[in-house]
Amino acid sequence: MKPSAQKGFSLVEIAIVLVIVGLMIGGLLTPLTMQIEQRKIADTQRALEEARDALVGYALRYGHLPCPAISATDGQEDRNGARCTDERRDGFLPWATLGLPKLDSWQHLYRYSVTPAFTDSANRFKLVTPRDISVHTRDATGQATPATAASDIPAVILSHGKNGYGASSELGIPVAGAPRGNADEQGNAVSDVDFMARGASDGRAPGGEYDDLVVWVSPNILFNRMVAAQVLP
Repeated sequence: MKPSAQKGFSLVEIAIVLVIVGLMIGGLLTPLTMQIEQRKIADTQRALEEARDALVGYALRYGHLPCPAISATDGQEDRNGARCTDERRDGFLPWATLGLPKLDSWQHLYRYSVTPAFTDSANRFKLVTPRDISVHTRDATGQATPATAASDIPAVILSHGKNGYGASSELGIPVAGAPRGNADEQGNAVSDVDFMARGASDGRAPGGEYDDLVVWVSPNILFNRMVAAQVLP
């Protein structure tokens, strides 16, 4: 009897199978990666909203807003007597003072800018106390348009998003500067009174690539809660 011939897969067949398996895995990984990124965005947005609530709660308790953090490694507010040290108004969110997480989902420190008159503990702010922070957005045509009344915001908190343009690491080391075309992220990185808050976009949109997340303390909500708590007359 003739021994039966044994058949197996050729190298070409194995290669084809590997390519198909690779394509299938790649097709699964892309949606998974997008889901993970969307989760990070949602987590950071929620953390920013909690930080805003914490600022309002701090104002209800003490009658003023906190100063920026002492440093990237010390999350207590940088206060000297009744005012912020060296009149500081912009820096990192004082996470330890507020009892909040230090970093966003991409391991960057949260930025914080506050109107100086609202941090003065010797002169409790009133309904008529002037604010000096403005927030803009972009309309459907890409034109910059006010998101708030001009110079009307007590405080702003922001995350510089996944790309980290303008962000600082846990140790306070700058992550990356925004490219020249990223006008909106450049503005958020260097300004302490004018901020841009808009939807994420690639570099083809007006204002350039953008993934910052920005929230602010509404003066109307702040005053309403302080009046309701009888902190303000």
